[in-house]
Amino acid sequence: MPESIRSDRENMEYDVVIVGAGPSGLACAIRLKQINPDINVCILEKGSEVGAHLLSGAVFETRALDELIPDWKEKGAPLNTPATKDKFLFLTKSGGFALPTPPQMHNKGNYIISLGMLARWLAEQAEGLGVEIFPGFAAAEVLYNESGAVIGVATGDMGLDEHGNKTEAFEPGMELHARQTVFAEGCRGSLAKTLIKKFNLDENSDPQTYGIGIKELWEIDPAKHDTGATLHTVGWPMDSKTYGGSWLYHLEDNMVSIGFVIGLDYQNPFLSPFDEMQRFKLHPKIKPLLEGGRRVAYGARALVEGGFQSIPKLTFPGGILIGDTAGFLNVPKIKGNHTAMKSGMVAAESINTHLQNTQDFGSECAAYQSNMENSWVWSELKKVRNIRPGFHKGLWFGLLNAAFETLTQGRAPWTLKNHADHTQLKKAAQSIQIVYPKPDGEITFDKLTSVQLSNTNHAENQPCHLQLKDPSIPVSVNVPEYAEPAQRYCPAGVYEIVNIDAGQLKLQINSQNCVHCKTCDIKDPSQNINWVVPQGGDGPNYPNM
Repeated sequence: MPESIRSDRENMEYDVVIVGAGPSGLACAIRLKQINPDINVCILEKGSEVGAHLLSGAVFETRALDELIPDWKEKGAPLNTPATKDKFLFLTKSGGFALPTPPQMHNKGNYIISLGMLARWLAEQAEGLGVEIFPGFAAAEVLYNESGAVIGVATGDMGLDEHGNKTEAFEPGMELHARQTVFAEGCRGSLAKTLIKKFNLDENSDPQTYGIGIKELWEIDPAKHDTGATLHTVGWPMDSKTYGGSWLYHLEDNMVSIGFVIGLDYQNPFLSPFDEMQRFKLHPKIKPLLEGGRRVAYGARALVEGGFQSIPKLTFPGGILIGDTAGFLNVPKIKGNHTAMKSGMVAAESINTHLQNTQDFGSECAAYQSNMENSWVWSELKKVRNIRPGFHKGLWFGLLNAAFETLTQGRAPWTLKNHADHTQLKKAAQSIQIVYPKPDGEITFDKLTSVQLSNTNHAENQPCHLQLKDPSIPVSVNVPEYAEPAQRYCPAGVYEIVNIDAGQLKLQINSQNCVHCKTCDIKDPSQNINWVVPQGGDGPNYPNM
């Protein structure tokens, strides 16, 4: 067993440590225990409880769940609302018209769900098999041995003040050592990004690209509710150069999930994804549905959009990447939970075989890469690889290209390239300012009122988890060149430019508002913001997103 890396920390040893209790991490743990009940597995979850940080549309395809737990219906999985009908609209500013629903978005056989509720149920199945789950413990550090191989993770220290000094309440983190460490942190994982850099895992792949999804839950007038109906839109309020669109799903009990996704390769630094979502709700095709209703939840999350050509190498000495951490979202389907779960299952099968052959800490489970390449996830993503990057040339080219790629089932002999999102912003002087309508408090709302609905909480006086690599850059570079876009791309009002003295500006970071969407880490044009985990259990507390 490896000794503690830091003398003041205790350690625990497991066969497998999984970072993140999302669909991929839970599926991995369940499959490991199904195959080998004697394997020792634990999951670390930075949210206060399983599901607290999960946010998804979500229409759920059951393919992976059918394989993992075939009798999920009998076991009470919270899949209560079958998708019954699909509608796809192109919106103009004052109207819209129906488009043929793309085949990838046909949802017959799928379910409208709360991902948080599904994860809580999966956690129950995992614990019933003997998996140890530790919510409220954020994996803050990757542990390496002398040869540079991963041998586990450490949770963050507790009881540090804002300057990083120990207080009377100081408690050192815990080291969790593992023969294999599985990183299932979701989109833009704070540890995974360091691993990708250290092991150069993306040297043979395109840059990963992202979107931001803004979501609200509404309770609407029962007379307007249509259980199981799904609606997707493109067009207004986006211009033809900006990738984006909406969803609207009717769950049970008069509840509606409504959201807007904008590709983070957008060009105008004055664009605010949050405010685009708010004005979208004022469209005459949308507003009547919400009138008389009540908004009950709010949240935001980045999502991976790079697809097949942006998948990094999946293995390295001592660990692997699964789920959204690896980029397995199928963008044309607007679904990634089924592919995330399958990647966790393939990982479990690969790890089990690997551990049968070695007792070492830090060895590489190389078979996982080839096993994923032979799975249905790989072929599913390869078939649609050119659809999202086709929109780099605008909406109309993107729609035509998507139709061609669908007709040819992705057999084109080329693969379109992806670009890094932070390189796409134009300078403020070259961009048109956007004037957004003021919130009315009934259909549209401000950021701070919205953040209250996310139940976000961060312990006071802890080190800021939004780290500036160079504190001078926001004022010296981002303000004059880009009008500091962090004020607008953040959906939680975290970043403000304030006048502190006679025209002297400062970037104020309201980190207590952070909903952990990771957009700042992705979109900052100077790549100056490093998102790391705050104290365990902090952040949003989504009950059913």
